[in-house]
Parts: sequence; structure tokens; C-alpha cells
Amino acid sequence: MYQLKDYLYSINQSKKSILNDDVDGERGYPPYIINRCLSSFTDTILFANEMNKHPHLPKKLQYDFLLNSVKPRKRFSPWARKDSIDYLDIVKEYYGYNDDKALQALRILTMDQLDTIKKALSKGGKHER
Repeated sequence: MYQLKDYLYSINQSKKSILNDDVDGERGYPPYIINRCLSSFTDTILFANEMNKHPHLPKKLQYDFLLNSVKPRKRFSPWARKDSIDYLDIVKEYYGYNDDKALQALRILTMDQLDTIKKALSKGGKHER
């Protein structure tokens, strides 16, 4: 079974197919994730978009299209991470809410109420400023 970095390396740099008749390799090929990784670059975004338009195509065909269409080049971008929301964890802990309910509560709570909740959950030690 290949990892994501193996598929990306073969498409971006080595240009050697790793899905030659390997059923496990084709089964593990994640087209959506590969397209998302390639959409970060101006020279590959159109190829990724084309594959997103045709998700019904076999994985081997999608891989071969990208392998033979994308010009070899080193490409690296850090994985996008979800931004953390201030006070979300405090509201979740105080009320016992999940993420969705805590986000709804954050919309109606005032800063004074949030500070009161933060003080109520304070366990001592150094204070954050």
C-alpha cells in the first residue's frame, strides 16, 4: 500500500507510474486528496479541476492523466489547518457542548460573560495575560 507522498512524488517529480498493475495501489489512490494537493499551485490547478469534474473515471485513468500531464517540478505546500476560535474550548468545557453548539453560544455571549466563564474554569497557577 502506498502513502500519499508516494503518489504525489510520482506525479510531481519522478514521472514513474506506481500503479502499473498493482490492484492495492489503485485501491489506495485518493483522487480527491491528490486533486486538493495539486490545486495549491497555479500550474496544476486546471488539471486538478479537470479531474474534479470527472470523479466517475477509474482511479487508474485519473492517476495516468495527472502523471502524463503535469510537468515535473518540486512542489511543496504545508497542509491547511483549521483556524482555532478564541474561547471555543472554554465554552465547550463549561457547558459541555460540542463544536456546533459552542459556536452558536459564542455568537450570543458577551465578552464579560466569556471572561466570567474563563475565571470560573481557572484552575490556578500562572494567569494568562
